[in-house]
This record gives sequence, C-alpha cells and structure tokens, in this order.
Amino acid sequence: MKKVFYLNTCDTCRKIMAQFDLNGWQLREIKKEPITKEELAEMYKKTKSYEALFSRKSTQIKLRELDVKSLEEKDFKNLLLDHYTFLKRPVFLTDNEIFVGNDKKNVEDLKEFFGVN
Repeated sequence: MKKVFYLNTCDTCRKIMAQFDLNGWQLREIKKEPITKEELAEMYKKTKSYEALFSRKSTQIKLRELDVKSLEEKDFKNLLLDHYTFLKRPVFLTDNEIFVGNDKKNVEDLKEFFGVN
C-alpha cells in the first residue's frame, strides 16, 4: 500500500508531491474523498497519536471556536473524521512508514525515502 492524502487546492501539497515519482501511489484528494475510519486507524498505528495528524492551521478551529489545548485524543480523532481540513497534509502512507505534514524535517525524510537529493 502506498497512498498520498492531499488537498488539491493546497499549493504546499502540490509543491511537495511534485518532487517525487508517485507512479504506483494511490493519490487521495481528501476534499473529494475524505479519509475513512480504517485509514485513520492505519495512520494512528504508525504515529501513535491523533494529535500528530491534526492540523493546527485548519480554518475550522476558529470557525468552531475550538480550544485546541483542551482537546484530548478522542477529540482529535473525531475532528479528523469530521472535516478534511483537520488532517495535517500531505500524508504519505506506506505499509511500514508514514510521513505527515509539510515541516522541513518531514520533507527531508521524504526525500531520503524517495532517494531524492
């Protein structure tokens, strides 16, 4: 299994994905096809944290007047399943590994994984 979960309107996702050969990868645009409970469970197995998958930049946080500091793991899980913008992206998921988000370390790890300089 090789999947990339991304948002088509996200320039950062497109920029990161363009750096790699994604032939053989299933590309999932999360607005059109939201993540499933099973996929979230698979991501959780690799991160051991729903919070690690949660985007603190989601516009929904302000709209829903959420206090992120008071959220627990079950809250992060429910929010991730409720609205696509809560997923930190892009997410590259394989049978053995997961790469979440667009921070510099994650992108460097992805480059190493793909063998790109």
